[in-house]
Amino acid sequence: MTEGTRPYVDPGPHPGASSAATARRMSTVRRRDNGPEMAVRRALRARGVGYRVCFRVPGQRRRTIDIAFLRARLAVYIDGCFWHGCPAHGHMPTANREWWTAKMAMNRARDAATNAQLAELGWTVLRFWEHESPEDVADLVVARLAHLRGQRQPPERQGG
Repeated sequence: MTEGTRPYVDPGPHPGASSAATARRMSTVRRRDNGPEMAVRRALRARGVGYRVCFRVPGQRRRTIDIAFLRARLAVYIDGCFWHGCPAHGHMPTANREWWTAKMAMNRARDAATNAQLAELGWTVLRFWEHESPEDVADLVVARLAHLRGQRQPPERQGG
């Protein structure tokens, strides 16, 4: 799927924050190198595993892989509970609800399209929620790497 082909509806420009406090809080949210992602990266480094960060999805100008293992073609994403609609911790803001509903649907559709595109290119995709234990995530990633390199059985975790 090309970047210009979108199976979702763009919610349009953000309607603005509902308060100054909300605007301040949202302005501090990091796209990359955030706490959960850094914790997983530290856990992977502690296991002696090398990786690339913020690696561009092949054929896409604006989509990146959080943690990429190029030789194994393994893409790891650490998804934020709010932005990606975690069933356990995600919530819908009450202000501008219609816009946020469309925005969250767009995020999930983009994730699914990215997963499909990477799979077409022979990549394995693993997605984890930000609230998952970094140690457990690192263990699953290392196990999947070993499997992809033909060393042992894969863990039960699947991307998507």
